[in-house]
Formats: sequence, structure tokens, C-alpha cells
Amino acid sequence: MPAYDFALRHPNRTCGVMCLGIPLGTAGLSFDTLPEGFYILRWAQPGRAEADFGKYDVKRVVRTIYILFSRSEIPIAKENQEIMDLADLSTPLPEWFSEEDLDVYSSLYENSGFRYPLQMPYRSLHQRKPIGDAKFQVPVFIVMGEKDYVFKFPGIESAMKDGTMEKHAPNIKITYIPEGGHFVQEQFPDYVNELLLGFLKDHPVVI
Repeated sequence: MPAYDFALRHPNRTCGVMCLGIPLGTAGLSFDTLPEGFYILRWAQPGRAEADFGKYDVKRVVRTIYILFSRSEIPIAKENQEIMDLADLSTPLPEWFSEEDLDVYSSLYENSGFRYPLQMPYRSLHQRKPIGDAKFQVPVFIVMGEKDYVFKFPGIESAMKDGTMEKHAPNIKITYIPEGGHFVQEQFPDYVNELLLGFLKDHPVVI
């Protein structure tokens, strides 16, 4: 999201935008139709995620996030649940995410904490200005997994496939990976790198 916002506001300082798993916010995206337990609504509340995460060690939190966000369904908690309650230690990790990966990621969050990942984007969505009629003046490349739960957000799938995004980004390219989920770059790292390098080759930076 910051990359999109920066490119719109500072096209003279931007050569292009590449995003993984995050479509353009052109659909007048609203979460009003989703239940109160929708993870974005929950994590937007100051202190809610901190209290939820604080019940477990960092490794358990990272493990649960990778399990939940690798699925094709939107993480939604019931009234008497928190998001961390949606998976337990008996739930296996995605096959492409190893215990070694989990150890590395957990050690990073042990040092950094979760403050910034919660602030951006969950607690700053309300501060973002709608795109309106603005158009990207630079090339935009999006890689999406077709099994990404994001497609179930209101209006997203139609906006991506009915030409709406092309109205805001005339020079846009979207590549869909059939078996990909939200963490498509971790599922298919070599292929995603190939796609990104291909985009850079097609749009060389002029210095």
C-alpha cells in the first residue's frame, strides 16, 4: 500500500511499482459487510491484537499467522474468539514453510515486535485517501495467487478482472499464479523472482 500511495503522489520520483498479493485499492473497498470478527477490523483496534498475541510466545503467533493467511478463506473470529484462537499447535504449517523458516521469522519478530506490522496497514487504513480519479503515471506490476483469500474481499475480484484497475493504471500487468495463496512469493520464490526480473528488464531504469 505505501508503494501505491508513493507512486501516485510522487510519479517524478518513481520508475514503477511491483506488488505481491496486494491489488490496487480502486474498488471503494469497504469492510462494512464483513463480520466484526474480521481480522482487519479486530487488529485496527488499539490493544486488541497486542492482548491476543501476548497470550503466546512469538513463535506461536508467527506460526498461527502463516497458517491462517495461507488459506483461501478470510480469517474471521467468532464473537467469543480472538484471531489467534483460529489455529492451534495441532494444525500443520503450510508445506512450503518449514520449521527452520519459522525459527528465522520468529527471531526477527522477537527483536522488532509487532508494532509496525499492526500500524501499517491495519491501523492506518482510515488515514488513506481514496484514489478517486487519480491515475498511475508509471508501470504497475501485480503478482497474485489465485487462491489468495484477498479475492473474497468485497469488490476485489471484480475490480481486478473487469477492467476497473486499468482505468487507474493504464500500464498495468497482473500475473496470476493458479496454486498461489497470499504468500505467493514464499510458495514460488524462483518463479516470482523470474517474473519480477522480467518486469524490470521490460522497464529499465533510466538514470
